[in-house]
Amino acid sequence: MADLLRIDNLSKKFGSLRAIDGLSLSLRRGEALGIIGPNGAGKSTLFNLIAGELAPTAGAIHFDGHNITGVRPFRRCRMGIGRTYQIPRPFGRMTVFENLLVAASFASGRAESACRAGCIDVLHKTGLLNKADSLAGHLTLLERKRLELARAMAVRPRLLLLDEIGGGLIDSEIQVLVETIKKVMEDGVSIVWIEHIVHALLAVVSRLYVMNFGRQLAEGTPTEVMANPLVQEIYMGIEAE
Repeated sequence: MADLLRIDNLSKKFGSLRAIDGLSLSLRRGEALGIIGPNGAGKSTLFNLIAGELAPTAGAIHFDGHNITGVRPFRRCRMGIGRTYQIPRPFGRMTVFENLLVAASFASGRAESACRAGCIDVLHKTGLLNKADSLAGHLTLLERKRLELARAMAVRPRLLLLDEIGGGLIDSEIQVLVETIKKVMEDGVSIVWIEHIVHALLAVVSRLYVMNFGRQLAEGTPTEVMANPLVQEIYMGIEAE
């Protein structure tokens, strides 16, 4: 089966800084891939490149067999790429349901009336149905995180990019979030998840990809990667012998 996402020798420079340096990775359909690495490793820059918010200096991005390196962000969204942000960005003066309708209508190019049923389904899956008429600006942090996930799901993605969606949550809230993400995967959505809360990642992903200074440091099963001495030293601060 062909990969859903393939990144070939991708690079991104900001002046003399090489934020992404010859990076390659692939994602199979229905797979959940976790990405870890120290702050400044280039993880969010990678997401911005995949989503089209940044243009690469070199390399190529393929999605579902198509080269999307030069495709504009809204086109990528309509092709099936959804994402969340580290800091939730809802329309605070709109209700939760209205936030989803805007996302769904923009992504599909359909009228909001045609998107209502799908948005209700997303609210149910993300545990926000009872908050549908609440203003987004009045939500708790966990609810805003759920709304961030729900808005990404409203675009009906085949690939979902999760950027540190667990940040700032306590353990019980993390567990709720993990169960929600598992439900999302049951619909066949492929996931790439950047997260510093490793135990949350390990509950979902089947493969880990480690970045450092914009490059691949390690890749493999969670067990293999977490046992890697370089990963332990650079990411977890455990001195390698």
